Amino acid sequence: MDEHGVITRNKARLVAKGYNQEEGIDYDETYAPMARLEAVRLLLAFSCIKGFKLFQMDVKSTFLNGYINEEVFVSQAPGFEDHQHPEYVFKLKKALYGLKQAPRQWYERLSVFLTSQGYDIGTYDNTLFTKRKGEDIILVQVYVDDIIFESTNEELCETFVEIMKSEFEISMMGVLNYFLGLQVKQLKDDIFLNQAKYCKDLLRKFEMDKCKSISTPFSTSCHLDHDMVGNPVDETKYRGLIRPLLYLTASRLT
Repeated sequence: MDEHGVITRNKARLVAKGYNQEEGIDYDETYAPMARLEAVRLLLAFSCIKGFKLFQMDVKSTFLNGYINEEVFVSQAPGFEDHQHPEYVFKLKKALYGLKQAPRQWYERLSVFLTSQGYDIGTYDNTLFTKRKGEDIILVQVYVDDIIFESTNEELCETFVEIMKSEFEISMMGVLNYFLGLQVKQLKDDIFLNQAKYCKDLLRKFEMDKCKSISTPFSTSCHLDHDMVGNPVDETKYRGLIRPLLYLTASRLT
């Protein structure tokens, strides 16, 4: 969906379903660097001060680009069975969505490619890539499959887009307007940020968009006890609500 909540396209992903990966046998680590919100805000502030314009791009089927080093086998997918050898399994050469090492392998593939093109990895932020050409510089911030970038020279941005196109399938290229739940409006001298869409989507998802709002949602003098006749609480739904609320609290604009 775009920044207004309108569905712009549908995505199809090839996903590995299974829970039999064992650490140390078919994967060693799952850690993948991710941009901190503070780094994104600093980049926005820097672009505002310098008068740069931020652009964004999205890599299609991100995790399918990562090469895996371990031996991982999957069963034959429904609809693609080999009827002559139904007992055979597939050996993966690339990562799939659902594999524990998929995010790590994608970042490794991307970082190796960018460094081969002359980009330097940030010392304190490994998701920030920079490249200088004379007095000009281009900054590239990576958050999994979402990439935002800016430069003192638009030709560097065009070159960056071309080299990314030559290696990956790219979509959603244009001026930055929505990133990590933040709606971004870039003007000539200012940048405006808000989280209205993120909040509305959250309320709509948990069917609270038509609820009556009050200043104090819960009495401070109320005592909780065990309700023997009440309806059971859906723990999955509760956890799904707490996670975005924590993110909203951590990313709120101050």
